[in-house]
Amino acid sequence: MKITFFSAKPYDKVSFQQANAAYGFQLEFFETHLGPHSVEMIHDADAVCVFVNDKLNRQVLEALAARNVKVVALRCAGFNNLDIEAAKELGIEVCRVPAYSPEAVAEHALAMIMTLNRKTHKAYNRVREQNFSLQGLLGFNLHGKTVGVIGTGNIGKAFCHIMLGMGCKVMAFDLIADKTLEAAGVTYHPAITLLQQSDIISLHCPLNEQTTHLINKDTIEYMKPGVMIINTGRGKLIDTKAVIDGLKHGTIGYLGIDVYEQEEKLFFKDLSADIIQDDVILRLMSFPNVLVTAHQAFFTQEALEQIAATTLHSVSALVANQQPETAGARVV
Repeated sequence: MKITFFSAKPYDKVSFQQANAAYGFQLEFFETHLGPHSVEMIHDADAVCVFVNDKLNRQVLEALAARNVKVVALRCAGFNNLDIEAAKELGIEVCRVPAYSPEAVAEHALAMIMTLNRKTHKAYNRVREQNFSLQGLLGFNLHGKTVGVIGTGNIGKAFCHIMLGMGCKVMAFDLIADKTLEAAGVTYHPAITLLQQSDIISLHCPLNEQTTHLINKDTIEYMKPGVMIINTGRGKLIDTKAVIDGLKHGTIGYLGIDVYEQEEKLFFKDLSADIIQDDVILRLMSFPNVLVTAHQAFFTQEALEQIAATTLHSVSALVANQQPETAGARVV
């Protein structure tokens, strides 16, 4: 059986080749994105494996079906880049990785909070230049602060436990309250209440019609002055231009993003010798209280191993007309 990979980086090749020892599939890797421009690269593949910025609209899915591709495997949790109805109509099975070391993303969210707060990135550069002044590095105690968590799935749940361990008051918003989190001390509230009372807001919800631009001009007005916003979910959860306006006026005191609305043109690429044409990301990076990382929250050894193992198992099961063992792995 042949699987063709798109948006494949060297670390993807290593993790999937190691996991493939148990299957013996033929693996083909392309670094380019999957989209209308690259479908012609697929030959005799039973499955394609894609990542967050690959485009799986109806046009692409129809082209896959015409090439007898049976399975689309997303090596990520979200599937907002997939036309589900088109996949159903075309008889293409779709799987994802619903849970891969949720602690990896949750811990990265904490790292962004600590970096923004204690300014360790700035302190590192200062000391290397023999500047040992503390001026401008003042932070605050996380202990006792109110942290609002939007979305308490696997990653949000892991993040809640971390922040409880830091001595924070944790408020949450989700359609369904997690009883185990409530027992641990997390309290669930309406979204507006969470926005009004939180010192730090961390986004861990999926991207859909209801959550697109969840953070916007109107919701920012409910927030405490100087609030910290962390997004390790999906870029379009935030209206970037509204957040820039909030930063300019001091309503937002800190912003940490590992995802960005237009990231497919930037992230996972080395653009150090290029002139970046995206004025919005350049404006964001000009703020001293903004931290941008390039979709690396998932990037741990444990997560890569789990992604590869879960993906190959799900593809193997779906091609054999079986149900994957991992709960929630089958999307269509």
